[in-house]
Amino acid sequence: MTLVTNVVHGSDADRVLLLVHGFGADERDLGELLPYLDPDGRFLTVLPRGPVAAPPGFAWYDFGADSDTSVEQFIASLDALDELLDDTCREHDMAREQAVVAGFSQGASLAAALALRASDRTRPAGALVMSGFLAEYPGLDFDWDAARNMPFLVQHGSEDPLIPVKRGRELARALEAHDIPVVYTEYPMAHQVALEGVQEANKWLDAVRSGERPAAPVPEDPPEGLVRSVTTASFDAEVLKSDIPVIVDFWAPWCGPCRQVGPIVEQIAAMRDGSYKVVKVNIDEEPALAQTYDVQSIPLIGLFRDGRLERQSLGAKPRPQLESELGMLVIP
Repeated sequence: MTLVTNVVHGSDADRVLLLVHGFGADERDLGELLPYLDPDGRFLTVLPRGPVAAPPGFAWYDFGADSDTSVEQFIASLDALDELLDDTCREHDMAREQAVVAGFSQGASLAAALALRASDRTRPAGALVMSGFLAEYPGLDFDWDAARNMPFLVQHGSEDPLIPVKRGRELARALEAHDIPVVYTEYPMAHQVALEGVQEANKWLDAVRSGERPAAPVPEDPPEGLVRSVTTASFDAEVLKSDIPVIVDFWAPWCGPCRQVGPIVEQIAAMRDGSYKVVKVNIDEEPALAQTYDVQSIPLIGLFRDGRLERQSLGAKPRPQLESELGMLVIP
């Protein structure tokens, strides 16, 4: 597979930066980061285009990567990027072991896989993973021991609706568990790149260029707050067998109205503590619960009493209206 690429040769370049775009973008997309990511022109930056059409741009594999076709596309794109890195280093007489692989979203997951995959090729110097995840697919094997001295910078948005933040945390913790030097940072953003993150990445790249292996303990998950998540496994005990009425917020990370009503549900949990239990169900992660209670549109807020769904309210609404529709005594 031959990839369309754009090459930006920094004024003082002595090594390669492979920068891989995400879904629906193209080879020009991440070039806008270079004035902040590499302001001194230390890298020859290679910006390839994904081979799969995804209007208005391109992709590296079909969205979801859970079908046989998507996994085949992922592996094919990974092989093509590996070859591109080899060819670029050879063409410009630069060392592959000094190259850095980086990307956003789909591109980030490919960059991580390229750095970790079992291969006879020389490992790059480091990997920058922005809003990505650890791709664990059939036919893709990782050599954790060979990657032990290769630093990673993993960045993610805490409000990411497309690739949930827990996927970034899982990647960082997997790296940490295998004694791979990793720095993990979250930003209060959705599926995007933060200027603060790019500035951090610039400092990290400088450290890697100097031969350092930056690392920091991966932080614990922030406290969940008043509204705890319940799963199919815990729903019976937490909701159906509860001694007090339970408010259940059926939601999903990609749902804008869900994010609007979330703080209202938190407010109800604080104001009704002791009289009502308030929990939430991510329908993407718990589709069986959504099917059981015929959740076809969200946000859906349900009131459960004595083991059954008694009343429900659909959509983002002010607290008094929401409480009224659930049959609760409205608190001013």
